Amino acid sequence: MALSKVNFNSLNVTPAASKAIKFNSNNNGIETGDVGGSLVLISTTTASNASTTSITSGIDSTYKEYIIKFINYHTDSDNARPYFQASTNGGSSYGVTTTSTAFRATNSEDGSYNELAYTASHDVAQSTSFFSLADIYMNDEADENMNGFIHLFDPSNTTFVKHFIGRFSGMNNVENVHGFGAGYFNTTSAVNAIQFKNSAGTHDGTFKLYGVS
Repeated sequence: MALSKVNFNSLNVTPAASKAIKFNSNNNGIETGDVGGSLVLISTTTASNASTTSITSGIDSTYKEYIIKFINYHTDSDNARPYFQASTNGGSSYGVTTTSTAFRATNSEDGSYNELAYTASHDVAQSTSFFSLADIYMNDEADENMNGFIHLFDPSNTTFVKHFIGRFSGMNNVENVHGFGAGYFNTTSAVNAIQFKNSAGTHDGTFKLYGVS
């Protein structure tokens, strides 16, 4: 069956305004409105042999979304896992009731071991303890580290629970781990502080807090 041709010039249609990515000199060359928001650096915290690293200011009602990037996170202990938790009282205490889920992809340097797996042992269900965003452990070798980010959504909202998602890439021994995690802080109180620590020992690293405008 032959398809009939349509003369679009004869239709009384007003084309939508064209949308193109624009460039300027104030946002790394890209205009904010065309890419859905920009990152505003709020603070940088550097940890050195720290038992805990806390972000106790800058998480408030200014933005609907916050991103915490952790860069070159390194531990001084073998078999140490990075944990975190939230606070609703500015960091006086940490232990917001949390439910989360996690999975990971792994591959060893020699290709002898690889896996894509749901890591149920690192989920938490209505827990107030510190927890791992996804399954990774690190040793204290000089070249081992982890890098990644956590998105925290609308933490000052007093109607809904507070969702978060995160991803990271980590190296332990001779293995790369790509971790994925998500969950929610089960509180309608404002979440206004985050703390990181290891399951054992101390850590080094840089933590950057951004607001998404």
